Amino acid sequence: MRPTGSLHLGHYHGVLKNWVQMQHEFECLFFVADWHALTTHYDNPQIIEQSVWDMVVDWLAAGVDPAHATLFIQSKVPEHAELHLLLSMITPLGWLERMPTYKDQQEKLSGKDLSTYGFLGYPLLQSADILIYRATQVPVGEDQVPHIEFTREIARRFNHIYGKEIGFQEKAEAAIKKLGGKKAKLYSEMRTRFQEQGDDEALESAKALLDEQQNLSHGDRERLFGYLEGGGKMILSEPQAMLTAASKMPGLDGQKMSKSYNNTISLREDEAEVSKKIRTMPTDPARIRRTDAGNPDKCPVWQLHQVYSNEATKEWAKQGCTSAGIGCIECKQPVIAAVLEEQKPMRERAQLYLDDPSLVRNIIADGNEKARKMAQDTMRDVREAMGLEYK
Repeated sequence: MRPTGSLHLGHYHGVLKNWVQMQHEFECLFFVADWHALTTHYDNPQIIEQSVWDMVVDWLAAGVDPAHATLFIQSKVPEHAELHLLLSMITPLGWLERMPTYKDQQEKLSGKDLSTYGFLGYPLLQSADILIYRATQVPVGEDQVPHIEFTREIARRFNHIYGKEIGFQEKAEAAIKKLGGKKAKLYSEMRTRFQEQGDDEALESAKALLDEQQNLSHGDRERLFGYLEGGGKMILSEPQAMLTAASKMPGLDGQKMSKSYNNTISLREDEAEVSKKIRTMPTDPARIRRTDAGNPDKCPVWQLHQVYSNEATKEWAKQGCTSAGIGCIECKQPVIAAVLEEQKPMRERAQLYLDDPSLVRNIIADGNEKARKMAQDTMRDVREAMGLEYK
């Protein structure tokens, strides 16, 4: 996530709730994308440093747990930049120019000069961020799926160009023997069925067999994956997009909650300020007087009821609005209470880190170290494949 300002409830419902759930199901890495923030905020870096620490506190407040996930800062793992540089040597310029977000963002941010290499190349840096951890799944919304497909293409191109290690076939055949007689025979049979008959089921079965092996080194495992499909050693893994539910979080004016619309409620905003913001929200313009009936479909507050209220409260609000049985301030009270209730544990968790900022620094230092070790393992293989591991 890019550190470009404080997080709001739209971030929580759109991203952080998913993160909190995923950290108990997968080995997760969550990082502060400070280099990515510079692609559009290169002329205003002052906001980045404080935003980094505020954002990590917001993550922790939302329930992201460093005991279950690795939290780190992108620029503290310089291997991201090294892999980005090396991948740039083989990335066709047209692939970057065709990215749908490239022209879209240039139009949206027309007030900024984005004719920079950093902005053009940010999808490739994003690919490096993913590939360096050999990630299998990347949680994204629909609009980011082209970026994951681009990453898959980059991994495929890299493996095709650099996966032809000297003695590859001999090393792959030696690795097959390490599977043991029965599994080695099964692997060879399924490989033959796939390569001679195009049997996709055999390919998937062979991959599943390899996934189960605990005694193989990473290098041998990747050789056998590559040997299966008739290519070379798979140095970089092709990730899959893990589609996450789109956020339905409306802003204070009924539009999507966004800093650019100035309609947000921050994750840890002061209780009095939250109450004031919701109390002063616009409602159905037809309800000029308390006795005027309204239409919930034309009221932004009704959209917040969809997120925060149970069926009984929604029915009460709808009946009261359409019959003028309740006033707008009265209608807003359950929403105010529900938002404050949602934020209460976030404020409590955050206070621990606000009282002792060294706790946050230590969590990030540990995460940086863990992430860097993983990144260094990948870069060792990448350098060797590219002839850069001088001995």
